[in-house]
Amino acid sequence: MDRWQAMRIFVQVVESGGFAPAAKVLHMSPPSVTRAVAKLEDLIGTRLLVRTTRSLKLTAAGEGYVADCRRILGEIAEAEANAAGSFTAPAGLLTVTAPALFGRIHVLPVILDFLDHYPAMQVKTIFVDRVTNLVDEGLDVAIRIASLPASGLVARRIGSVRQVLCGSPDYFARFGDPGSPQELARHRIIGREGLFGHSEWLFGRDNNIRVPISPRLICNTNDAVLAAAVAGWGLSRFQSYQVAPDVSAGRLKVVLADYEREPVPIHIVHAEGRIVSARVRAFVDFAAGRFRRHAGLRTEL
Repeated sequence: MDRWQAMRIFVQVVESGGFAPAAKVLHMSPPSVTRAVAKLEDLIGTRLLVRTTRSLKLTAAGEGYVADCRRILGEIAEAEANAAGSFTAPAGLLTVTAPALFGRIHVLPVILDFLDHYPAMQVKTIFVDRVTNLVDEGLDVAIRIASLPASGLVARRIGSVRQVLCGSPDYFARFGDPGSPQELARHRIIGREGLFGHSEWLFGRDNNIRVPISPRLICNTNDAVLAAAVAGWGLSRFQSYQVAPDVSAGRLKVVLADYEREPVPIHIVHAEGRIVSARVRAFVDFAAGRFRRHAGLRTEL
């Protein structure tokens, strides 16, 4: 077995979480997969995986090696696609990641249209509320809602969202509209784990207004925060795309718009490479066009 094939098997074992699951994906027997990884470790001269009866973990050397394997295998695939001419015809598997709610509301419809447009394509979605590492996790394209730091990624801006403060009309009828951020101290605040924080909120274009908050309700999902706000229990902060349908329908109302922070940019990003594969290039161009025409990804509500 050549080294390229052994590397491919090793990566699949890591991604599948075990030898038997990897064997099913690769259409091999579990003993053959186990022997391939063992031979690879012998060839390298170090242990890559720690095996127990119930778990499989990467060693420190294995963590670095699997990242290198993914990069090398990706470059081989690019080179083969270039030689075969398939870089002109999008086909194969594309993995797209995005924040969970944004992915469900905005990215999934674009993917469905993309699949209809390119019948030879297959797309896998990874919708999670964390920053993913495209190279280490073997992902092709990411949608990021943030100002991006310098990196080895190619980014294309496709829109922006506001950070808005919302409550239901019933809530404001009972408790009144806040006239300034400082008045939030007398309001019921719905907090959210890990987003915007739940000890202090920033306001103003320069983030120069700091307001301590003490939420009585802290939820771990955006859906729960949104449901509590629509139910009229309290008010909370959202990204504008999350509440656009409820604002339009009159279930929520935006307050303190004059005190909002700068809109947050939305980017579609992919890893740099000598050759951008046809599937990545096709999806980025297709998605960017759809997103830029989408009213919900502009700053109006």
